Amino acid sequence: MTTAIPPLAAAAAPRAEARETVRTLHGVAVADEYAWLRAENWREAMRDPATLPGDIRAHLEAENLHARAALAPTEALQAMLFEEMKGRIEQDDSSVPAKDGDFAYAVRHVPGGQHPVHVRTPRDGGAEEVLLDGNARAAGKAYFRLSRVVHSPDHRRIVWGADENGSEYFTLRVRDLEAGVDLDDVVEATGGEAVFAADGESFFYVRLDDEHRPSKVFLHRIGAPASEDRLVYEEADPGFFVGLGKTLSGRFVTISIHDHQTSEVRLIEADDPTATPRLVAERIVAQEYEVEHVGEIFTILTNAGGAEDFEIVSAPVEAPGRENWTTLVPHQPGRLILSQTAYRDHLVRLERVEGLPRIVVRRLSDGAEHAVAFDEEAYSLGLLGGFEFATTEIRFSYSSPTTPAQVYDYDMESRTRALRKEQKVPSGHDPADYVASRVFAPTMVGETVPVTLLRRRTTPLDGTAPTLLYGYGAYGISIPAAFSTTALSLVDRGFVYAIAHVRGGKDKGFRWYANGRREAKTNTFDDFVAAARHLIETKVTAKGRIVAQGGSAGGMLMGAIANRAGELFAGVVAEVPFVDVLATMCDPSLPLTPPEWPEWGNPIEDEAAFRTILGYSPYDNVEAKPYPPILALAGLTDPRVTYWEPAKWIARLRARASGGPFLLDTNMDAGHGGASGRFDRLKEVAKVQAFALAVTVAAEA
Repeated sequence: MTTAIPPLAAAAAPRAEARETVRTLHGVAVADEYAWLRAENWREAMRDPATLPGDIRAHLEAENLHARAALAPTEALQAMLFEEMKGRIEQDDSSVPAKDGDFAYAVRHVPGGQHPVHVRTPRDGGAEEVLLDGNARAAGKAYFRLSRVVHSPDHRRIVWGADENGSEYFTLRVRDLEAGVDLDDVVEATGGEAVFAADGESFFYVRLDDEHRPSKVFLHRIGAPASEDRLVYEEADPGFFVGLGKTLSGRFVTISIHDHQTSEVRLIEADDPTATPRLVAERIVAQEYEVEHVGEIFTILTNAGGAEDFEIVSAPVEAPGRENWTTLVPHQPGRLILSQTAYRDHLVRLERVEGLPRIVVRRLSDGAEHAVAFDEEAYSLGLLGGFEFATTEIRFSYSSPTTPAQVYDYDMESRTRALRKEQKVPSGHDPADYVASRVFAPTMVGETVPVTLLRRRTTPLDGTAPTLLYGYGAYGISIPAAFSTTALSLVDRGFVYAIAHVRGGKDKGFRWYANGRREAKTNTFDDFVAAARHLIETKVTAKGRIVAQGGSAGGMLMGAIANRAGELFAGVVAEVPFVDVLATMCDPSLPLTPPEWPEWGNPIEDEAAFRTILGYSPYDNVEAKPYPPILALAGLTDPRVTYWEPAKWIARLRARASGGPFLLDTNMDAGHGGASGRFDRLKEVAKVQAFALAVTVAAEA
């Protein structure tokens, strides 16, 4: 595919006022001349963006105008890319209905609709019933995002939630499905989760505190005012968040209390919702566990007892403490168990070996096991949750960089699979036109970094191909080698699309994660640079022909590699980038800071952690040297990576560095995830890809 790619326009850039601010910690003075961009009333502005101070709003809007002017030559290209991506989406797409009792529940989209429509059909036949139309609810709103829609055990009601400004404060409502109307119940400032009690007359939810932390579990009785909701559990430690779930058996509501390395679970019998939550096992630092239920035992996924890559143990329902844990699936180094689901007669786990996922089914009666796996060199595999406990059927999804997503139903006894859905690409897609592969980039310390590559079969590997290299590398999150309709727009224009599976993720087991956090965090950055250098040395691409991309913690990665090895890259895309690491980790009032200390270290109390973070924090290490063009994307109401982090970073780059341009585009109507509508989000992707195309053409010239 050939398309004229215009360069970015030269445009006069705004200059943020430098207001001297210095903080001293552990005897070190740290200057922060743009600290004023952090609004004093940030909590209020997150809920109501209209309250943002005028000088800060004026600066963000000036930055947006500058970014728009610089990207103006690519507007026609952006429009073309958007139409291409939109053309690859099946506009009336729907999920495979999931059976539960007398009904099967599904989510579908309508042509032109930006938001999901939740529906159900009777299992014995009958007309589809629309439970909730997200498009109707979103009408007239600049931002709208539905939380999970949960139906009651008796199928008479649903609880649904919505965030209407991107701040992730969800308001919950109850809909009477027989009458087709919302009841008077309104519960505000929640995390969006809801779990029904067994009788369907009450539900549990998590309320966010003033620091936007999910710290309290409440029980709401339908028909009663929210002011009368009963406090079920409150977590006093600001470093731990709480979450809700329910065992597939339906017997227990689970309250999970966790940070990034430690967890604790409390249980409530679903048919006794006012009972005091019962502790499974007390939290122990650096030990995690998750609980499922079958019969008179719990199955527990844990890394306790030195099981670095996790094992599954069982414990009696009446006495689930650690002293009664018995090994069910033993720890096996190099086999990372990712999740487990307990059915009446089977235990199913998702695990990763040598970087590739597989599903393993274990019959509970005799312990017999078999695996479900695929033969491609790189692929993604995931279990899709259902509602039914007494079943031999599970559902999973499969895709690869070349293969659109497929959904299978799999019978655990007969070991047969049925294809239930295959992702359609309306504009056309032939997997044979593309090649997916994995290479391994050597590091200076003897590790090898897996890199997934996608290219058109006709794209030569002679050192001329522009490349987009994506990375994340935090929290143990592994980036799947999955099919992406948006990546094809670059690949069809001669790009190689690459994912660097750097340390900080769990792509090569828990060790891969442990070696990319806290004092070892710089390994993440070194791995990404090693991946880039390997692609250059093996003539996949060339120096100055790579665009680096990452978001959130991956945005921190982008800031770090721009500081360390910016000369390798034609451009850098940093989406909602966590670049002001030191200041954020020194501010315990921010929503995520206390729970993040196990991931990054606590620089307030630990001088070694302070010096480590100061040594790599992208904002604090901007130098007076050339940098590649950088596009930073932010969300004004983002509670995870606050808007002022990228704003400060771009301001300092523009003041200290040469090269660029340095562009900041803040969505004034959204938060961490960007635009909420499925098509509006594609416009943001098109903007990023147009930037990537423009800077690689400029680098070539």
